Amino acid sequence: MSHEHTVLVLVHGDDPQLRMLKDLPHIVGDEKGAFAKAVKDPTIILNWSGPKQLLRDVFTMCQDVRWVHSRSAGLDSTLFPELVESDVPLTNGSGVFSQSLGEFALAAILYFAKDFRRMIRNQMAGVWEQFDVEEIAGQTVGIVGYGDIGRAVAKRVHAMGMTVLAIKRHFPEVADPLIEQFYKPEALLEMLARCDYVVVALPLTKETLHMLSDAEFAAMKPTGVVINVGRGPVIDEAALVRALTAKRIRGAGLDVFEQEPLPAGDPMYRLENVLLSPHCADHTKDWLHDAMRFFLEQYRRFENGEPLENLVNKSLGY
Repeated sequence: MSHEHTVLVLVHGDDPQLRMLKDLPHIVGDEKGAFAKAVKDPTIILNWSGPKQLLRDVFTMCQDVRWVHSRSAGLDSTLFPELVESDVPLTNGSGVFSQSLGEFALAAILYFAKDFRRMIRNQMAGVWEQFDVEEIAGQTVGIVGYGDIGRAVAKRVHAMGMTVLAIKRHFPEVADPLIEQFYKPEALLEMLARCDYVVVALPLTKETLHMLSDAEFAAMKPTGVVINVGRGPVIDEAALVRALTAKRIRGAGLDVFEQEPLPAGDPMYRLENVLLSPHCADHTKDWLHDAMRFFLEQYRRFENGEPLENLVNKSLGY
């Protein structure tokens, strides 16, 4: 395989996975000066962990960028006008992290159904107190955003005997055996009213910002639980805190937040009806290796002229 393209690797910190690039011509850097000598070369940009501004600086500085790959699946920190308007293909890490996020969603459902918080609290206090728990079989899960992560959630909850509904902008041509009913985004309130659990797995775009706010929480059952494994700002956090504090909904299982890290003293830390994961539900032992292996396979495809996987529609943002 001939390597004609230099891979510009944008990083924040030093990950051991970068050593997996040893056989490729590459430059690693955390500021744009590091890439100055590749300005005229045909280049590929791998945004491993660099901030958006660095990506924008390097992209606009380099004269012959052939392809940009983002390690993460979410692209809110990757997209900027020059990239969107260019004809440079953009791919992302979609799918690499979906299985563990599907497992987290199922775990959060079971956490509330079996009231693990009460169990742990009683155990630590040395209290023997029997209480009723719920069976999740026969309950309803609504998935807001039925992409790769949404499907990973659906597979797992469907296997547990749950009824699965989903929001999707374009309904699939063929029936999906996992989903009892699809809803358009404008029918969100109608779907929420049916759900015992709502799993949010949306990318962050102009359309999805604060898609769940006061009206949406008001439409949910008072026994309903919302789980977010997509992007924090899809949920209006102030509205969520209001709903949780007033017990208008039963609880929330969150892996993502509007501001990360969640600031010290944030009410989310203290709310008894919140299960809080510090945006690491997909940080398995191998997650970074898997992400780099996926890039290396993509690079092989690119050099061999094969179609790339996970091509992003840059104007839609996913």
